[in-house]
Amino acid sequence: MTEQDLDLTGLTAVQLLDGYRKGEFSPVDVTRATLARAERIQPEVNAFVRLTADEALVQAAASADRWRRGEPAGLLDGVPVTVKDILLLRGAPTRKGSKTISEQGRWEEDAPSVARLREHGAVFVGKTTTPEFGWKGVTDSPQSGVTRNPHDPTRTAGGSSGGAAAAVALGAGPLALGTDGGGSVRIPAAFCGIFALKPTYGRVPLYPASAFGTLAHVGPMTRDAADAALLLDVIGTPDSRDWSALASPPGSFAAGLAGGVRGLRVAYSPSLGGQVAVQPAVAAAVRRAVERLAELGAYVTEADPDFTDPVDAFHTLWFSGAARVTQPLGPHQRELLDPGLQEICAQGARLTALDYLAAVDVRMELGRRMGHFHDTYDLLVTPTLPITAFEAGVEVPKGSGHRRWTGWTPFTYPFNLTQQPAATVPVGTDGDGLPVGLQLVAARHRDDLVLRAAHALYEAGVADTAVSLMPSGS
Repeated sequence: MTEQDLDLTGLTAVQLLDGYRKGEFSPVDVTRATLARAERIQPEVNAFVRLTADEALVQAAASADRWRRGEPAGLLDGVPVTVKDILLLRGAPTRKGSKTISEQGRWEEDAPSVARLREHGAVFVGKTTTPEFGWKGVTDSPQSGVTRNPHDPTRTAGGSSGGAAAAVALGAGPLALGTDGGGSVRIPAAFCGIFALKPTYGRVPLYPASAFGTLAHVGPMTRDAADAALLLDVIGTPDSRDWSALASPPGSFAAGLAGGVRGLRVAYSPSLGGQVAVQPAVAAAVRRAVERLAELGAYVTEADPDFTDPVDAFHTLWFSGAARVTQPLGPHQRELLDPGLQEICAQGARLTALDYLAAVDVRMELGRRMGHFHDTYDLLVTPTLPITAFEAGVEVPKGSGHRRWTGWTPFTYPFNLTQQPAATVPVGTDGDGLPVGLQLVAARHRDDLVLRAAHALYEAGVADTAVSLMPSGS
């Protein structure tokens, strides 16, 4: 790889678009560098299930021609993007990490978010890894193996959008589409040291509908908040295939970034009222970032939202969704499933409609409590995760005593239940050089506040956009 290639793969989408306008480099240059980077990192981190190099270069050449004519197709013309292998990408199989889904088929349809990106001239460089059907907070599957952390390949990249996070962190495309049903863009982004946003439910349309129902969100995974705002401007518009999609937002998220945090009322909850044991290095990094928010003019108060851990209700909704995903499979196909997925499907199949509705009641009360909380506070700040990345290839850290991935993700899944926008921002590292994430949460429909606050942290130098080069010298 040349020095110029490395420079190009280290640029954000905003910087790439500026370079295209000025004629400093072309989408073809950038796409070639991105594909070379993806091929280089793949043997060590396993971020991709498929690279779509031929199609990407054709798209890049068309984009370069449009830029030469001064007629870019849209807001992201020529910018490389990856797509999690949960979302449909026309011309490429979507196997969802499962041996039960065949590559055979015509694969003629784009998911709504992918369709919007195609309309805006984005270049699709590949499909990224996911655990089977996106069921857990780490990324390994029977179909694609283990995805590893860019900062230490012996550690997990997190999940379920682990391939997407690793690709962005390593410069294999500045933009990625991920999905988040319980933290699945925020968990791997925090472990890999990038930005990710779970938007308000319905802001980004989803089709086909997820069996995990209204827990499931599509969100941007990027190098910084400015790129995420630009990406959300593209993908955050209605699609007739999703009846729950929100109307178009009243303005541009990218245009609203400059508002800063001065005057915002911020609640800082370091442990959800003592419910979560947080590693000291994580707690310290998050506290330093919160102190910086106060220096930037936010009114910061240490305050906890009024709820107890809703994990049982989440499990009822999540496990029954997993059971529904696998319900059509025959006995032989079920034997091919991830053993952990088999376990939660069996639990989900035993749940009744009344169990499900009781979990919905818990969810509705949690939403009421958080709505009331945001009458007082514009933003809630927590650690994204109480720990940094642990050993790759396992669902829970060894010796933790946790049975399922939800045991170590108590800050993320509550806000899938409430459908609120929540983002993770990289705010430092632990003693082993592993990234620490800070989570920003706002009331439903206030994605703009989350993005503004995150952007302020980037502008203040609290968050880092540097591309990881992997410590092993690969």
